[in-house]
Formats: sequence, structure tokens, C-alpha cells
Amino acid sequence: MDAMLNANIKSLKLLHRGKVRDMYEIDDSHILIVTTDRLSAFDVILPTPIPGKGQVLNAVSDFWFHKLSHIVPNHTAEMTLEEAIPDAEERDQVRDHAIIVKRLKPLPIEAIVRGYLIGSGWKEYQKQGSVCGIELPAGLILADQLPEPIFTPSTKADVGDHDENIDFKSMCDIVGTDLATQVRDVSLHLYKEAAAFALEKGIIIADTKFEFGLDSDGNLTLIDEVLTPDSSRFWPISEYRPGMSPPSFDKQIVRDWLETLDWDKTAPGPELPEEIMNKTSEKYREALERLST
Repeated sequence: MDAMLNANIKSLKLLHRGKVRDMYEIDDSHILIVTTDRLSAFDVILPTPIPGKGQVLNAVSDFWFHKLSHIVPNHTAEMTLEEAIPDAEERDQVRDHAIIVKRLKPLPIEAIVRGYLIGSGWKEYQKQGSVCGIELPAGLILADQLPEPIFTPSTKADVGDHDENIDFKSMCDIVGTDLATQVRDVSLHLYKEAAAFALEKGIIIADTKFEFGLDSDGNLTLIDEVLTPDSSRFWPISEYRPGMSPPSFDKQIVRDWLETLDWDKTAPGPELPEEIMNKTSEKYREALERLST
């Protein structure tokens, strides 16, 4: 399967290349987002794309946008791909990778919800007994389920920079207390409902990040991607054991391999071995199949 490292739409103006997504201007009200097969780990874009990853991420996000639309509006638009890209050759290049969305004002934070103690949260807990300033009970072990999901926002870094965990008060200083409270409450609601559904499909959603924007009337809107293997940690229930880092359906395979290298987590990233690339591609597809069947 061919992999898409970059989109190449000549008929539209390129607005931004992110870690994974390329954004094009359609008109004053619409943007074309192309989810490529690029993979970002430790906030570094790796030189090896993952075949099929973009299609999976697009399909997973689309699934959740529809399933969770009763909680908060999302940025999906009614315009068709044929209307956005009249040229058939260009259109076919991105057909399974693209989504047309409303043009909104993005918030400068990432809304992270954690249901389990893993990753940077586990590292902080070992040192301080807290995660992003939230005190947790003593005696928790790696991958333990938290008593309740917690909201731990971060700053949104530019490509090549690292996101920074912040506490809720700092988020209030950035976006205002009312909006910060709304983002926190909506994020927790989204996570709890999605996590309960995923459990029925044999998947634990250990943590996830959401991104939001505001429309012209100031209404909070879910944007970017949602509950994908890129923005979440998905674990199979059958192999979950507290005290160990569970195998996952996401790019944790790549993170774990990178941790074995003498690499300082700055660009340029290393090329991935074919075995790691193929295993990661298979896990992305498995996540989609489990959720949608």
C-alpha cells in the first residue's frame, strides 16, 4: 500500500502543514483537512510514514464525530469533496484522507483527559503524588485506573516544539474561567461516554486529547481529530494488567521502540524499521475494525 507523506493539492491554497494534517483553504468559511500517513512521536515528525494510517484516522474521527454529536457540535461541514476539489485527479489523491470542515477559531490549548495512570502522568505521580497539580491517592501503580477521570490540559506547541502540561488555573488565565470550565466539563463528558462504548468493544481508552474551536457566535465546537489511535492510548482489555504498560492499538509501538534508541527526541527523527512500520499499520486498522463493527 502506498503511503502519503504530504498532500499535493495545487488548486487550493495550503494554509498549514501540521504534524499529521495538511490544511487547505476552500473559501472564507471552509477548510479541507487532509490526514496524511505521517507519524509524530515525542512531538517530532518521523521520516517514515505508516501506510493506511491517514484513512484509518479519518474514518475513526468521522465515527466519533457522529456518535458524540449530541454532546457538543463538531466542525464537519456539508460541502462535498467534489465541490471542494473539482479536479478528479487531485480529488482521488486524497479521497479517503480528506474531510471538509467549517472555518473556526481554534483554542490555544489541548484538552487532555486521563482515565489511567500512564505516560507523563505516571512519571509525575512517582515524583510528586499528583498529575498536573491534581493530587491522587497514594499507592497507585503503573496503568492503574484512576478513581475518576481527570482533566489535565496542555499548551498547544508549534511543529517541532513540545507541548507543556499546565494546571487548570493556568488554562483559565489563557482562555478565561468560563470557557475553561466548559472545555473541561465537555471533555470529561466526551471521554466518559466514549470510554464506556469502547469497553463494550474490548478496548480501554486510557487517555485522550481533544481540541476545540469557537464559531462566529462563540459556540464551543469540537475540531481536529477525536479519539483516534494518534490522540489516545487504546489498550486491549484482554491483555490489561495493572503494574505493566499494556500493548496498545496506537503508536505506543513506535514510542516503545524509540525509547530503546540513543535519541534525544529532537528532529530529525530516526527511520522506522519495516517490522515496526507494519505492526503499527496493523494496529491502527484493528482499532477501527473493533470500534466500527
